[in-house]
Amino acid sequence: MSALIKELTAEHVEITMALNKAKQLGIQSPRGREALLAVKKGLLAHLEKEDRLLYPALNRAAQSNSSLKRTLDVFAADMDKVSASALAFFDKYADGGSGIEFAKEFGGLFATLSQRIRKEETILYKKFDEVS
Repeated sequence: MSALIKELTAEHVEITMALNKAKQLGIQSPRGREALLAVKKGLLAHLEKEDRLLYPALNRAAQSNSSLKRTLDVFAADMDKVSASALAFFDKYADGGSGIEFAKEFGGLFATLSQRIRKEETILYKKFDEVS
C-alpha cells in the first residue's frame, strides 16, 4: 500500500471519529457545533488532497484504460452527490438545529459517507496502487 493511500485511509478514520464526536456532543451545544465545523474542515481538506494527489494519477492512467475511465466516471458522479449532500448538511446545522431532525439527517450523512469511504478503500485506492 502506497504512502498516499495509507494517509488517505487514516484520514477516513479521523473523519469518522470526528463525526461520532460531533454526534455525541450534540448540535445544540457550542462544542458540538465546533466539532461539526471541524469535521467539515477535515473533510474538505481530505477532498482537496484527493483532488491534488490521487485523481491526477488515476486520470493519467485512465487515458489508456477504458475500464478505469468508467470507474472514475462513476466515482466522480457519486462524489458530486455526496459532496453536495454533506455541504448542505454542514451548512444547515452550522448554527444548531433540532435534535431529532439532526439525528435523522446525521444518520443519513453518516451512512452515505461510510459507504463512500468503503468504496474508495476497496476499489479506488486499490486502482491507484495498481497504476502508481
